[in-house]
Amino acid sequence: MKVKRFKTKQIFVGNVAIGGDAPISVQSMTFSKTCDVQATKEQIDRLYLAGANIVRVAVSSPKDADALKELKALSPLPIVADIHFRYKFALIAAESVDCIRINPGNIGSKDRIKAVADACNARGIPIRIGVNGGSLEKPFEEKYGPTPKGMVESALYNIKLLEDFGFTNIKVSLKASDVIRTMEAYRMLRPLVEYPFHLGVTEAGTLPHSMVKSSMALGGLLMEGIGDTMRVSITGELEEEIKVAKMILQYSGRQKSGVSIVSCPTCGRIEANLVQMVKEVESRIKHIKTPLQVSVMGCAVNALGEAKHADIAIAFGHKDGLIIKEGKILCKLKEDEILDVFIQEVEALAKSREESDAV
Repeated sequence: MKVKRFKTKQIFVGNVAIGGDAPISVQSMTFSKTCDVQATKEQIDRLYLAGANIVRVAVSSPKDADALKELKALSPLPIVADIHFRYKFALIAAESVDCIRINPGNIGSKDRIKAVADACNARGIPIRIGVNGGSLEKPFEEKYGPTPKGMVESALYNIKLLEDFGFTNIKVSLKASDVIRTMEAYRMLRPLVEYPFHLGVTEAGTLPHSMVKSSMALGGLLMEGIGDTMRVSITGELEEEIKVAKMILQYSGRQKSGVSIVSCPTCGRIEANLVQMVKEVESRIKHIKTPLQVSVMGCAVNALGEAKHADIAIAFGHKDGLIIKEGKILCKLKEDEILDVFIQEVEALAKSREESDAV
């Protein structure tokens, strides 16, 4: 049974709602130098086509800050400017971007924090307080070490800094590089504030490591009702971050979109080239956005039982197979014929469901 989401204050990053009852949005970050507008725009376009809702860009130099206005005019996605230490970059960014990511405690004096808060208030853009377990402010590091408690105390301190200047257009992230600290920090802070949470495991590694860490931490939190927007951090291709994030949302039950594929493990009973068949099915139906459960089974032992619970399924036998739609056998075809017919049936079912939902 899906747990109800924690009710949080709703904010907007550009036209993307975060918190409240808004869908959980997916983010990523470009790796180009932001001042290279063309390269950064190309990466943003890739993320847009992959299904990202928001993009973050690093602002590490005056050239990066000055490029934001041009980049914002070209971007199909709302832009979050990632600022560390140099509050003047935040003031420049606030003139054009859709959100600022800072740690207020690392920006400097209260006058500087107030200047950033005032600049963001003037344009109605939010600030993301980004707490990182590996780089806590010195007082929290010395008192608590890199613990969930230290991360939460840092977040509360930074939230109060902004609130003292009348700024409440806030979202919060509490990222660590391991599953346990990440989950404990978000769980600890959740009942203490109303602000929406950005979920993530930082420095999560290459694809296999990040998939496991992010699925455990982000998926676990989502299933507990915690989280309003998210990024899966991967050392690798940008599109993989979006793909994995969408899968976590889907399998945690927080997003009903796209195809969920069920396939049996390889074993001695398989009577078809199941690995190749599943790869081809995945490739040919990846464009479908309608929620569907598709089953591709390689033998009679698991096939019929699993197929009953799928929207549509292939159940392979010896050199042939059945197509089963909504629990009923549709047809029996030879192995070299069945895949094309199956794809046609999947697409027809998706179209039918989409038309039915639109009525």
